[in-house]
Order: sequence, then structure tokens, then C-alpha cells
Amino acid sequence: MVSLRSFSCFVLVFGLLYSASLVSAGDIVHHDNSLPQRPGCNNNFVLVKVPTRVDGVEQVEYVGVGARFGPTLESKEKHATLIKLAIADPPDCCSTPTNKLTGEVILVHRGNCSFTTKTKVAEAAGASAILIINNSTDLFKMVCEKGENVLDITIPVVMLPVDAGRNLEETVKNNSIVTLQLYSPKRPAVDVAEVFLWLMAVGTILCASYWSAWTAREEAVEQDKLLKDGSDEPLQLSTTSSRGVVEITVISAILFVVVASCFLIMLYKLMSFWFIEVLVVLFCIGGVEGLQTCFVALLSCFRWFRRFGESYVKVPFLGAVSYLTLAVCPFCIAFAVTWAVCRQNSLAWIGQDILGISLIITVLQIVRVPNLKVGVVLLSCAFMYDIFWVFVSKWWFRESVMIVVARGDRSGEDGIPMLLKIPRMFDPWGGYSIIGFGDIILPGLLVTFALRYDWLANKRLKSGYFLGTMSAYGLGLLVTYIALNLMDGHGQPALLYIVPFILGTLIVLGHKRGDLKTLWTTGEPERPCPHVRLQPQS
Repeated sequence: MVSLRSFSCFVLVFGLLYSASLVSAGDIVHHDNSLPQRPGCNNNFVLVKVPTRVDGVEQVEYVGVGARFGPTLESKEKHATLIKLAIADPPDCCSTPTNKLTGEVILVHRGNCSFTTKTKVAEAAGASAILIINNSTDLFKMVCEKGENVLDITIPVVMLPVDAGRNLEETVKNNSIVTLQLYSPKRPAVDVAEVFLWLMAVGTILCASYWSAWTAREEAVEQDKLLKDGSDEPLQLSTTSSRGVVEITVISAILFVVVASCFLIMLYKLMSFWFIEVLVVLFCIGGVEGLQTCFVALLSCFRWFRRFGESYVKVPFLGAVSYLTLAVCPFCIAFAVTWAVCRQNSLAWIGQDILGISLIITVLQIVRVPNLKVGVVLLSCAFMYDIFWVFVSKWWFRESVMIVVARGDRSGEDGIPMLLKIPRMFDPWGGYSIIGFGDIILPGLLVTFALRYDWLANKRLKSGYFLGTMSAYGLGLLVTYIALNLMDGHGQPALLYIVPFILGTLIVLGHKRGDLKTLWTTGEPERPCPHVRLQPQS
């Protein structure tokens, strides 16, 4: 099924890598230096949990956002006081409430006066905290107006989305007693999910590298055997063995960034439920091909299955297909369809990761970097692509395009499927730790190149380049997660940290060992050329 593999490779290299070169855990603290700050008005915008009870029975837990001003909230639920909720009268709380307050949390509507004015009125009336209902389902960042004195505000200020505010308001109007807590839990410094995600990324490249190197060595052995026999078949072998393998060129490496950027903008502008559905279909097609390829390769290691893998039947539109592939294909299709149908399930991430890992391994087996020069151009372009669409794009679009696309904002979904993700196990905010396919495939191309070179040059592990590049990738990804936690879970462009580690390691080692010129140009070590029988010229 070479033609189908080539099709999948073409679709998915541009349909998967465009998206996410991103590592994220979901940010709960928003550092926004574009909004005014001054003494008493310099809080970070933190998400706030608002668990509620109605007549003493636990009910819904809402999520709001804290204001730039006011005291900081407790970080643990057990330290947060359970307080009764009251409705402001007038609702906007721009003037002294008519109802008497004795330490309740007051629920007010947004509008007609500034946030600080509402807060001061509520505090003067005896409220212990103020909940402001936004006029939409979004959360608005509450700041201080120019010239306002906010040093005397001593009660917490939290904004709730309109649907949450209305629910609370209706419950109180039905003569029910509503009590609630306000606290903002901190994310743990390290979550187990990040450790497993690191192991998944490193393990995927490790498996793909050894498979690619083994294939390249088998091809070289076969070609050397034919050369020693003086056969006229080397050219035919080269053409046959490389069929279905795509070698990246300098031009295609540059074009990749241009095409990927256009695709990213298109997805950003057209982000919707139906567009995500299209991506799910493409992901399933690639996942089926990847899963099938990996299964066939694994089963072919056993002698009994190998016979079926070497026996072919002609299938319309697909050409020659092995019996083993035909046997495995229905299972792979069923697996992908089941995941697509049940992807909202809490355990669906397992199926997504299985499809994603098998797809990444297959792409790294099909797509190859021929030499270090192409690898440097590709990773350098990807490096700039990552930085631009995560950080610089904020200047033009007022938000990070890469982060918005990866999270699937405005689509009604949990994000695009072209990600490996694991639920954050000990995070009070929940969510997923994610890593984009691009952060594995792009560096993985150079790591697999290093191992192919080592095997063809008969280098030992310590004297070769694979150990260095593989360690550099692992270290770069580790630094990425450190930066992620230092930035309170705000998405980080992983290639910003990975690319310098990998390229620096390979170039320095190549220069030190005298192989840099060979790595840069041919990408293959010089092997003894056996006697080749020359045909007499007529």
C-alpha cells in the first residue's frame, strides 16, 4: 500500500504539523502587562473556584476571574470561609444597597459605573466580597480606572459569566439559602502527566529512529550484495527500496513554513465545529494508516505472520496489498471510528494517543532528512515559525494564534486532534498536558537521521551521534516543561528550546569528530565500493 502511505504522508505532514508545535497545560494565571497597573491595582488575573450550596446541599461549582485590585484569595478550599449570598438592590450596586448586609457576598450586575465604584459601595454596605455578573459568557478582566484610588479596597472581587450569575440569582429569588466559597488553588509545580508525556515523546522518537535505521541498513546490505555479485540491478534496487520514502529538500523545508503558516491562519479564521470535524476525519485516515503500518511491521517479526506479509493480492485502486495488511486493516478502521464517535469520553485521550503515536512513527519512517544541511534549514525555519505564531502573532491578532488553534477556541470542541495529551492527575483545575505533533516529528527527523548515519558508519553508541541528539531532545523538552511551569501553565513553543539543543549538539560533535563535512553534504558515510563489472561500450 505504498500509494496510500504516500497519500497519508502528504496530507498529514501539512495537515498535522501546521498545528501544534506547542506544549501546554492551560494557564490559570494571566500576566497582562498591557492593562494599567499601580499600587493597589497590580494583581494577576487568576481563575477563582466558586463552589455553592443550596439549603446546605452541595451544588454546582462555578469558575470566575479575580480583579486587578482587592486582596488575594485563599489557595485551599479548607481555608475558604463558607459565606451566604445576597442580591444587590439596586442590581448594579452603583448606589448604597437598600438591603442590610452583615458580611454576605453580594451579587451585582455589570454596568452603569466602574468596577471599583461597585466594590467600594458594597464594602461600605457591609459585604465581605462581591461577585459581578458579566453581560456575556466570557470572563472580563476587571481593572482600575485612571485616577481611581483603590488602596482602601479590602474585599475580594470576582467576575462570573452571565449564565452562572443568572442561576445564582434565580436560586436566591426562590427563597433558597445559597452559601459559597471563594478560593483560587495553585497548580502543582510538577504533574505526573508531564512526566508521562515526556516519556511518550522520547519513546516515540526512539522507536521510530531504530525502525528507520534498521530499514536503511537492510537497504544498504542488499545493495552491497548486488554490487559484489556484479549485478546490473543496483539502480533498480535503489528505485524500488526508496519507493514510498519522501526525502526533504532545502526548498521543501522553506516551503513547509510558508504552507504551514497559511494553513494555520486558515484554521484560525475558520475555526468552527465543522472544521474540527474535517480535521478529525483527516486524523482518523492518517491514524488508520499509521496503526496498520506499525501492526504489520510488528507482526512480520514472527515467522508465521511473515508469510502473509510477503504474499500479495491485487486490490482495485490500491494495487498490490499483502494478506497481512488486509487482515489488520478492519481492526484499525474500527479502532479509529470508535475513537471518533466516543472522543468526548473521559478516556478517549488513550485512543487519540495510540493513533497519534503510530502515525508519528510512520511519518518518521516515510519522511527522511538526507543530510545535516537540510535538517538545519528545516529546524531553523520551524524555530522561527514556532516563535512567531506563539508570541509575535499577539501583536497582530491580539491573541496567540497557535494557542487558540491548539485549544480549539470558538469550535465547541476540546481542541484539535493532532496532539498527544494526558489528563493532569493532581491538578485541582484538571485539564490536559499536551504536546503538538510538530514538537516530536520535526526534531525526530534529525534524530532518526543521526541513528541511520551511525549504523551505516558502524559507529558504537558512545562514539556515534544518536546518543547525543536523543539526549539533547530529551533535555530540550525537559527545559520546555520547566519553562511551562514557571509561566503558570501558559503554552510554550517547545521548538524554541529543543532546536538549539539538537542542532548545537550535532554540529559541535560533528566538528569535533571530523565528520561535519560528510554530515552536512552527503549525510552518508563513505563505504568501501566493491568491484563493479563495467559493460563494454559499443
